[in-house]
Parts: sequence; structure tokens; C-alpha cells
Amino acid sequence: MINHVIRFGPDVEAARAAGAPIVALESTIISHGLPRPANFTVAKEIEATVRAAGAVPATIGMIGGEIVVGLGEGEIAHLAESDDVVKLSVRDLAPAAAAGADGATTVAATSAIAARAGIAVFATGGLGGVHRGASSTFDESADLTALSRLPIAIVCAGVKSILDVGATLERLETLGVSVVGYGTRRFPGFYLTDAGFDLDWSAGTPEEVAGIISAARAHDVHPGALIVANPLPEPEQLDPALHDRVLAEGLAGLEREGISGKEVTPYLLAHFHHATEGKSLDVNVRIILRNADLAARIAAAL
Repeated sequence: MINHVIRFGPDVEAARAAGAPIVALESTIISHGLPRPANFTVAKEIEATVRAAGAVPATIGMIGGEIVVGLGEGEIAHLAESDDVVKLSVRDLAPAAAAGADGATTVAATSAIAARAGIAVFATGGLGGVHRGASSTFDESADLTALSRLPIAIVCAGVKSILDVGATLERLETLGVSVVGYGTRRFPGFYLTDAGFDLDWSAGTPEEVAGIISAARAHDVHPGALIVANPLPEPEQLDPALHDRVLAEGLAGLEREGISGKEVTPYLLAHFHHATEGKSLDVNVRIILRNADLAARIAAAL
């Protein structure tokens, strides 16, 4: 009989009991987002960054059909090294649990589990969103609808630049998801500091972000998420000309090979890694570490 109750790692359990700040972390970056062996090394660096900034990391995933909030090092290593890890969005959690699967949680699934566990802040790299050509394919990430109904703050570097950024921002507005630029009024584009779109709101300190979260709680009007868009400094972004060329090549590859659905993002990320000779991986790692640091400081400010 599979235990379908959410299990908390010991550090997270102690933090919950003490009311200490906790930061949720996704696990698809471990299993599907980064190449081996960098994935396991970076996963440990992300957790160390959260701890150094004053919070407890809660990496979320599924082991043998059991949702775990606060994976242990051995469990993270298993998700990093196994070839049989399923990519889990919200809709996949129950079937995967019943099947006793090992799974890595997407932004949508991690957000849902974190909110259920009472964790207020989540750090990731970039959000999913509306895919290019979605007007005919209807392909958009479950992240968007999940964020419309989950009371969680997500620190990210905007949405992945491989997506239709403008359409994604329009959908977020329609769904009532608040977007705040951290130290900027321009929306970042993951690998790029500026995706080319203005933002209505910005915050300059973790305390200001915590104030926005507190105001949303006090109002209790809308359960949607707060996106904290944290751009890379310009000198740390991927060269824009290189980015545009590699993206065009990757999109052509999708068309040529007939790739669609949830395989699109892993394909394009792998293409970026190969075509930029690892430069995109370096940028990706800088993004997640900066976001983990900021998320921990926001959680501490709360």
C-alpha cells in the first residue's frame, strides 16, 4: 500500500515547527533542466545558497510515489542520476503517486505542493508560459493557471526566452497574477536581462517584497501568486546576438523533428547548452543561485 501523505524532510519539519523561513525549490531543474553531473552539484549549491541567506531549503519531488518536501541528499542524487524520473506537473501527481513513480516537480506542481505545505516563497530559474505558435497549437504551460490560484511568491528570471514572452504577460494579466520587477521596471527574459516589456510595479528590497506578500494576505481578495522578476545584471546575461541565433536554430529544429508539448523546453535548453558551448548553462546556474539568495532573504523578511 503506497503512502499518499506528504512527507517532510527533517530540516523542513523542524523549520515548520519553529516558524523559521523556508524556501521551496523545484526538482525538474535536477532531472530535466541541467546535464549530468552538473545537475547534482548545482542542486547542492542552490540549497547551500538558501541556507547562507538565512532560510531552510525545501527541494520538492516524488520518491516511490511519495511526495517529499525537503528531499535528502541521497534522494536528490537519485533524481539527478536516474533515467526513470517522470516530469510531474499538477495533473500528474496523483497518477504518479498511485504508480509508485519517482518524479521531479515542475513550477506548477512545486507551487501547488509548497502552498499546501504552507511555504510562502519559491525560487526557480524561469517560468513556463505561452509557447510560440500557441494561437494554433494552444500550447501553454500549466504554470500559468496554477499561479492564478496559488498564494505563493515565486522568485524567477521572468519566463524562459524560448517562449512568447508578450503573450505570456498578457495571460498573467488576464489570470490576475501580480508581477513585480526586482530593482527594475522591465521584464527579464531568463538568459536576457531585458525581454523588451515594461512592468507596472517594482520593489527594491526583500522587505518591500515581503510587504507586498503581507498586503495580499491581509486583503484576502485573490489567491493568485506574486511573481518577483529578478533580472540578471547585463554583464552576466547571454550575449543577445548569440541568443537570438541559437533560438532561431532551435525553433527550426523543433519544426524539423516534430517535437511538441512538454518535450519542447528540455529540447531547447539542451540545444542552447550544446550550441553555446556551455555558456547558457553558466547563465542558467547564475540565475538560479541569484534567485535562491533573493528568495531566502524575502522569506526571512516575512
